[in-house]
Amino acid sequence: MKAGRRREWDDAGPSRWPRVAAVVATLVWAAGIAWGSLSPAQELPQHLPWDKFNHFIAYAGLALGLRLSGCRWLSAWLAAVTFSIAIEYLQLYVPGRQGGDWDDILANALGASVALGVSSIGSRYRRGRGIQR
Repeated sequence: MKAGRRREWDDAGPSRWPRVAAVVATLVWAAGIAWGSLSPAQELPQHLPWDKFNHFIAYAGLALGLRLSGCRWLSAWLAAVTFSIAIEYLQLYVPGRQGGDWDDILANALGASVALGVSSIGSRYRRGRGIQR
């Protein structure tokens, strides 16, 4: 190794761990969405209140986790919406589930959009006030 170059892990001090935690939490969140969305209907609670609100919150959390993991705004939004569309498509093959619901995809996209918008406003506010992460 050359004297002027550091290994990637050398500069991975304490500031790296919040990002690692965000990546792990986001993967766990995405796995929870996939499990809940792709489980057969008879294995899930029959009366979940506010179905579209549940979609909104799930994908708001996913998009925010992606953003905290280091993804840019557009990348986080595209990843969340693409994941949403993939889940809706896969639900077509799950017994007792009805996939391809555009209302669900819309609720998912709105949740991702609102979370990322609030995150963006918060970042600008912190930068404007000189507050560091």
